[in-house]
Amino acid sequence: MARLIESASERLEILSTYRRIAMVGLSGNPYRPSHFAAIYLLAEGYEVAPVNPREKMILGRPCYPSLTKLAEAQPGEIEVVDIFRNSADVPPIVEEAIAVGAKVVWMQLGVVNEAAARRAVEAGLDVVMDRCMKIEHARFFGGLNLIGLNTGVVSAKRLRR
Repeated sequence: MARLIESASERLEILSTYRRIAMVGLSGNPYRPSHFAAIYLLAEGYEVAPVNPREKMILGRPCYPSLTKLAEAQPGEIEVVDIFRNSADVPPIVEEAIAVGAKVVWMQLGVVNEAAARRAVEAGLDVVMDRCMKIEHARFFGGLNLIGLNTGVVSAKRLRR
C-alpha cells in the first residue's frame, strides 16, 4: 500500500529495496548538491539516470530531457524519482513518475508539495519529502559525519583544525 514515508525505518526500507534512480534536476555543475548526491549514490552501487533538459551528459551518463524519454530509452528501469527542483515544479514530475511506473517519489531537502504527494500516494507510489537520499543513506550505512563525508576516522572527539 502506498504511503507518505515519515519514519526512519520506512526510508531504510526504500534505500534497501530500490537501486534504480532517475534524478530529476541533476546538475552538471560539480558544486551543486545534486551532483554530489549522484556521485555518492553511484559510489554506493545505485544506478543513477540524469534527467535535465539542459544537459547531454552528466557523470559520463546520457542525460534525458524528461522521465518519459528516459522510460522510452530504458523501459522498466525507473524505481525512484529523486527530485532536485523547486516545490512548485513537482506536480508535473509526479504525473510523469506515475505514467512511467515509478515506485517512489523522493523530494529533496526543502522540496515539499503536499498536493503532489497526495496525488502520488493515490496513484500507488510511496513518497518521501524534504529529505536527501545521500544523507539518509549515509545515516543508515555509516557514511555521515559533521560535513556529510565518510572521513574514515572513527572517533567521538571533534577534530580541530
